[in-house]
Parts: sequence; structure tokens; C-alpha cells
Amino acid sequence: RKDKRIDNIEIQKFISKKADLLFALTWKSDAPAASEVNEDSEDHYAIMPPLEQFMEIPSVDRRELFFRDIERGDIVIGRISSIREFGFFMVLICLGSGIMRDLSHLEITALCPLRDVPSHSNHGDPLSYYQTGDIIRAGIKDVDRYHEKLAVSLYSSSLPPHLSGIKLGIISSEELPLYYSKNFSEDDFASALRKKQSASWALKCVKIGVDYFKVGRHVDAMNEYNKALEIDKQNVEALVARGALYATKGSLNKAIEDFELALENCPTHRNARKYLCQTLVERGGQLEEEEKFLNAESYYKKALTLDETFKDAEDALHKLHKYMQVILYFLLEI
Repeated sequence: RKDKRIDNIEIQKFISKKADLLFALTWKSDAPAASEVNEDSEDHYAIMPPLEQFMEIPSVDRRELFFRDIERGDIVIGRISSIREFGFFMVLICLGSGIMRDLSHLEITALCPLRDVPSHSNHGDPLSYYQTGDIIRAGIKDVDRYHEKLAVSLYSSSLPPHLSGIKLGIISSEELPLYYSKNFSEDDFASALRKKQSASWALKCVKIGVDYFKVGRHVDAMNEYNKALEIDKQNVEALVARGALYATKGSLNKAIEDFELALENCPTHRNARKYLCQTLVERGGQLEEEEKFLNAESYYKKALTLDETFKDAEDALHKLHKYMQVILYFLLEI
């Protein structure tokens, strides 16, 4: 009983706080309807985007449903695609009243005849006021469902009484419905969230692999690095760690591939650049031993391109050039 009394007090507090909304005239069935276009502008609650933005409904079905449901007096919003002597054509973007519809990919065109374009001056062509690309709010004047043709008007007389106060004609992008005028951050989309999640999982595997590497369990470390790269193919930390392990095991070409890919994905990664330069010099030394001097030279030069202050590469290249000059001298003497 005591809990029930507390609940009643909470309900009374809620009603007293929200009285202006709960007892507003718009709740009465005989009260005139408020403007449907601007009702979401106060942003009291989340505005759900049209259903087709969540579902992969075929364009053919969406188009058929649109022409089934559209009625005279409905408001549409579109962008002028061409202007002719007899009027202008607009490609629909969305509905401006009633049920929300995303029409931007359906390429539905409507004609606004010259007689339905108000004149903005006593003289001159009414169409001279409009340009291709203008965003237009208009009322549906005629619907040909069979041929899928629409005629619209910029006169308020084309609208039903409860919408007659809505401005027709050119509007700004800020006047589009809320789900068009406000965009989600790129970081909030599924692909970005998935990428962030994958990077986090991959990093956990890399940390485990590094711990294995420190105690000499190289096979287990390699398995963790490979697992990380299966989760996130471009994970820089996994590529650098695996490259370092390859270099330790003597697989210098594989190490170079991993370091280069890591540096490609993150050009500012200091360890990727540092390890790549070191491995290039080491591989250059191997090529020198195989007497592949030109190949060795290219590896040293590549290291200096990445870091012109890298002394090991500079010294190795200088030493190689002196050695090549000596060989060339003896060849010429012969």
C-alpha cells in the first residue's frame, strides 16, 4: 500500500510537469491539426527515418507503393532537374507530409506546369525566378497512377485546408525533414563500429602474442598475430609485431612485406619505419654476400629514402660503393 502511494505521487508530479503537453488543444479530436511539416522541428523525441532506410526493399516495389499511396493534396519535396517553356521538372527527394517516404533513389519525376508557378513580379517570366538544382516544396495536383506521372503546383490552393498555411516553392536544405537535414556521424555507422570493434579484438591478440614472444614461444606468438590479422587485415600493430618475428626468424622478405604494409596503412608509425629500415639494411647485407651488389644497393637506397638520417644504411651504401669501385678498377686493369 505504501509503494502504491509513492507511485501515485510520482504520477501526479509527472502530470503537473507535463500538463501543458498532456492537456494541449491538439489532443482534442475537434481541434485543428498543427502544421505537419514543422511538427518535428522542436525535436522533443527521436524522429525515425523512413522504414525503407532500414530494409532493402526493391526499387520496383517502393515505386509501386508510392504511386498506390500518393494522393492529391499531399506535399512532396524535390530538386529541379530541368526548366522548359511550359514549366519545370523536379526529381522527388521525399514526402513533405503524411507518411515519411525516402524517394531519393527512385528517380520519380514530377512536372510543375507554368500555370501552377506563381509570378514574383508584375512582368517577366515566372520561371526566371527558378534555377536547376533548387529544392522545391510543392503540392500534388494530379496523379496518373497507370503511367506513373505526377503534376504539382506551387499554389497553396492545391493543399487541403489543414496544410494550406505551409509555404510552397523554394526551400533551403535546413527546411528538409529532420531525417534529411541532420546526418549521423560516420563513426556511428555499422561499418565504422565494426572496424573499431575488430581493431580492439585484434589488439588483444597482439598483446597476447607479444607476451608469448618475450618468453620465446614464437610459434604461439605467430598464431596470435595471424589471428589478429584474420580479424583485422590492416591492423598496423599486428603487422609490425609479425614483421619483427619474421625478422627474428630470418625471413627478411616476409618481414619487409609486413613492415611496408603497416607503413602504407599508417605512414606515421615510427616502429614500422624504423624496423623496415633496419630489415632493408640487413637484407642488403645478405645480397652483398651473394654478390648481388646492384640489388643490395637498391635496398640501402630504399632505406635512405624512408629515413635519410639512417646512418647504418648510409654507411653500408658508402662501403658498397667503395667495394664496387675497387672491383671495377681490377676489372679494368685486367
